[in-house]
Amino acid sequence: MRILFVHQNFPGQYRHIAPALADSTRNQVVAIGEEASIRRAEGFHPRIRLIAYPQPPGASRQTHHYLHSTEAAIRRGQSVVRLALELRRQGFVPDVICAHPAWGEALFLKDAYPDARLLLYLEFFYRGSGSDMGFDPEFPTSFDDRCKVRVRNSTQLISLEAADAGISPTHWQRDQYPEVHHQRTHVIHDGVRTDLVCPGPVSEFILPDGRKKLRSGDEVLTYVARNLEPYRGFHTFMRALPAVLAARPKVQVLVVGGEEVSYGRPLPNGETYRQHYLRELGSALDLSRVHFLGKVPYPRFIDVLRLSSAHVYLTYPFVLSWSLLEAMSCGCAVIASDTAPVREVVRAGQNGRLVDFFSSAALAETIVSVLAEPRQEQPLRAQARQEMRENFDLATRTLPRLVRLVTDLAERESTST
Repeated sequence: MRILFVHQNFPGQYRHIAPALADSTRNQVVAIGEEASIRRAEGFHPRIRLIAYPQPPGASRQTHHYLHSTEAAIRRGQSVVRLALELRRQGFVPDVICAHPAWGEALFLKDAYPDARLLLYLEFFYRGSGSDMGFDPEFPTSFDDRCKVRVRNSTQLISLEAADAGISPTHWQRDQYPEVHHQRTHVIHDGVRTDLVCPGPVSEFILPDGRKKLRSGDEVLTYVARNLEPYRGFHTFMRALPAVLAARPKVQVLVVGGEEVSYGRPLPNGETYRQHYLRELGSALDLSRVHFLGKVPYPRFIDVLRLSSAHVYLTYPFVLSWSLLEAMSCGCAVIASDTAPVREVVRAGQNGRLVDFFSSAALAETIVSVLAEPRQEQPLRAQARQEMRENFDLATRTLPRLVRLVTDLAERESTST
């Protein structure tokens, strides 16, 4: 079986499935990605051939602003198809192509390989209303914004027209796509290594100042996001902290995340959202007990979750973060936003707590309650851990389904040809 993976940030969502397929000597696996990611992936797997393309130029200044992302996607798609045609000349013709359609890389792959099965990773389809757009009144969107995202979806729609099947990690994410595509889209999460991401003791966790240390049994509030920004409820979390710190004099707060903007708009003048809310809260925030860890190595991230007495996860109606499932796999006492993607995995009073995304007061009250009565959270924590093992475990649940899907597509291709 010959499989081609295409992802600008390879391995991205193919971190587990690509090496699993490459482990078999019967398979030939090739991956295409942008130069920077391919450099980072060197040595990722000895049997995966890595091929890089340079970052393509973006749109010109004369391009209509609705079309900036579309023009960039076309340029990226051209870069990828040139490599695909060269691979074809070298004799590599894939049975299955696994690609993420959001950045244009999948646009022309069926033209290079018309007989290959194209399996798309369907992460998020933008809508003018009903999901992230217009959700937060503090950061309103304009009519122009809604028109722009409609055009932005064109890259995915063109790729979907050529695709044979899709994968979405959650039902909610699948359902954001047009209904005509639902039947051929398989809901399979990327999976969690529940054997690695699990409860465990932490004997020493050194804080950024180098003097303070935490260990299991300390009262610790945790918050994790790729970047600290409103899409992940950073503003709601920060505004809840003064009340939490006042009510729980021993609590230490660990905040994991970078200061860039992954989603939404950056603030003017280069100010980060962390700087903005620290300035807003001023002396109301006891910074001796709030520790911004930045982006951390994965083992340190797991230690953060293992230390957690209460873990906060907030999100717009948007892509569900891996970190929420990892927190549940570690048996954290999860306090999450009552938003649609979250409700797919967190059930109030059964495996976690749900709060109004916009209410800092309700969030603070729930955090204080969880910290004050840790024994009451034990059944919820145990249930969260159990459900991750039963439904999202990488080795026994999600990875076998992913491998089987790719194999079935390949066999269907070979039968048809």
